[in-house]
Amino acid sequence: MESLDLVRTVSPPIAALGSSFYFDPGTLARGKEAGLDGFRLYFLGRGGVLGDVEAEVVHSAFGYFNFGLASKIWNSAKEVMPAREAGTLYMECAGAFGASKLGDVEGLDAFNAAADRVIAAGLANCAGQALFAGTAAEPRSDDTAARAFQNVAVLRELRGSLHLVAVVASGLTPETAHRIRRPDDVTMFGWTDDVEVTDDDRARWETAEALTDELLAPIYGVLDGAEATALTDGVAAIEAALSS
Repeated sequence: MESLDLVRTVSPPIAALGSSFYFDPGTLARGKEAGLDGFRLYFLGRGGVLGDVEAEVVHSAFGYFNFGLASKIWNSAKEVMPAREAGTLYMECAGAFGASKLGDVEGLDAFNAAADRVIAAGLANCAGQALFAGTAAEPRSDDTAARAFQNVAVLRELRGSLHLVAVVASGLTPETAHRIRRPDDVTMFGWTDDVEVTDDDRARWETAEALTDELLAPIYGVLDGAEATALTDGVAAIEAALSS
């Protein structure tokens, strides 16, 4: 499989699967123990890998949220728990989710080996990808199933960070990109629902999508044929397990 085809095959399920643990009951329970509701745990957990930073930094790395909302949630969450601790906690939540859901899935050792290679290749040239780099720097579990899902979460951040780069390079604002990608979630991300998306905006969105895949292709290109198959089969098996 050519690397661009590999990217186009695995990216959609990785994007969908990598967020599966965000509001899972187990994750929410860990957040409650720490004094954080689900949304604050999401912000502080994802963004905590960046450190004890200002809301502007998190807004920059997340990209798609209205700054007013991002600032309110981030700053109030930091009052409850140190950001770096939350970043580590969130990766642990991802691992716990994987351990609970993927224990019977076969082929995950080979998947992890392939995913680890892609992540290492991404880290070798990760300019402009602070959220991916920070997430990838968090320790991942030695348990096969836990690590598999953690790897999915990290690969999701890899594409997400590069997609934000591609959006800006294509002349779109992240707000407009979000309106195109997730029109039903506009208000949840802090935006009003009265802004028109133009045909030019949609064309630029398609350009950004294609550019994202092109940026990812050489990273995934470090895999040989067997490794690419292991990655593809692993993603499909994880998707099947989480859909059952």
